[in-house]
Amino acid sequence: MTNLRDFTMARVSLGRTGDALPCREVLDLRRAHAAARDAVHERLDIVSLRMECEQHGWDTVSVRSNAGDRAQYLRRPDLGRLPDCAAKQALTPGPFDAVIVIADGLSALAVQRHAVAVLDRLLPKLRDGEWKLAPLVLVEQGRVAIADTLAQWLQARLSVILIGERPGLTSPDSLGAYLTWDPSPGRTDAQRNCISNIRPEGLEYDLAADRIFTLMTEMRRKQLSGISLNLTDRLL
Repeated sequence: MTNLRDFTMARVSLGRTGDALPCREVLDLRRAHAAARDAVHERLDIVSLRMECEQHGWDTVSVRSNAGDRAQYLRRPDLGRLPDCAAKQALTPGPFDAVIVIADGLSALAVQRHAVAVLDRLLPKLRDGEWKLAPLVLVEQGRVAIADTLAQWLQARLSVILIGERPGLTSPDSLGAYLTWDPSPGRTDAQRNCISNIRPEGLEYDLAADRIFTLMTEMRRKQLSGISLNLTDRLL
């Protein structure tokens, strides 16, 4: 008989002890829940991340959102969507074809583990495609929409934000990529495209980079993004 657990990390076919789950599965669930909570509260090590980016030779800028600390960031999502007053002074306007932003989101762990690996595969494709890129922007306490304002300040026609996704009980380190054409404050989720679950156990780095590059290329060609951009066949 086929074991469903061979095909998914989801909690299926856990077994039973009487009317309850086996003790091992209960303890594993508690461990996974603790890991998810830790991922939400953990702070991004922005210094080490910037050093790692610069070791790759990438021009990098660090900024913060309006959220003063992690606790405020979690209570006030609106503050994480806007850069603080000092951010604009750190940015030099383009124009640029695109800006890539890295933000901690709801899992700094995902960013620390996976963001550089994805960029290491994506940036050579963009160089070969003669994209004019803004400096890489690292954001502390950032939400997805913060890329809209940053891109507008930088005069970038397209924004890509790599951000830690809300942790699940089997994936505390899932990285997401959100892409927006003609980004500006007030853009909705319907005007973005998302690539989710980027990590070795989910969407592997090479495939994630290929999909991001395909989306960027088609967005530039069609000058649109979101639900208006139909690329299902190209991303399979």
